[in-house]
Amino acid sequence: MLKRQFSHVILMVATTVVFLAGCPQSTKSPASSPQPSSPPRTTSTGKSEQPVTPEKNPPGDIPDTQAFITYKNVTGKYSIEAPEGWARTEHGTDVTFVSKFDGERVTLAKSATPPTVASVKQTQAPAIQQQGRAVKMQGVQTKSIPRNGTVVYVTYTSNSEPDPVTDKQIRLDNVTYYYYRNGTLAALTLWAPTGADNVDQWKRISESFRWL
Repeated sequence: MLKRQFSHVILMVATTVVFLAGCPQSTKSPASSPQPSSPPRTTSTGKSEQPVTPEKNPPGDIPDTQAFITYKNVTGKYSIEAPEGWARTEHGTDVTFVSKFDGERVTLAKSATPPTVASVKQTQAPAIQQQGRAVKMQGVQTKSIPRNGTVVYVTYTSNSEPDPVTDKQIRLDNVTYYYYRNGTLAALTLWAPTGADNVDQWKRISESFRWL
């Protein structure tokens, strides 16, 4: 009888050990050690990217003899001049013209009010810094443009996108002009290697913008 009871106890102990061994162990992080957040975005926002050294003899001058075409976007209801021969990409109301490290882009957005220096500093300028590469803001100002009245514009420098083959980047000069009509804000951005002489050509392009 005693032997039978002893065997029964041994069986119960063995069963309990096997059951406990199969149970998952739960762990708790100390209250003073919170879980890390997602890693910060770096090169895609330009926050951790350092400005590259400007070229000593920068390419990118638009020749004085450059021919221009007049581009019309019927959907966006605007027209603008662009250097003839530059590669064009259209996305609905937006358009981009590119030639190596030079470029011209128009994008449209809805806006309840016309832009001001204060509103651009608060909204558009931070967006440029967030989306660009190693952006350094230079200023937000206004100027009078024929047929467009007073417009707000932003000047800044940035790194170019890496070359898909060589991975090389260059430092760029940029300017973005803001035109407004009936709830629509048009942003014209021009860029070229830092030091390139495109003053006259950029003036011509910025003054060619028209609402249709």
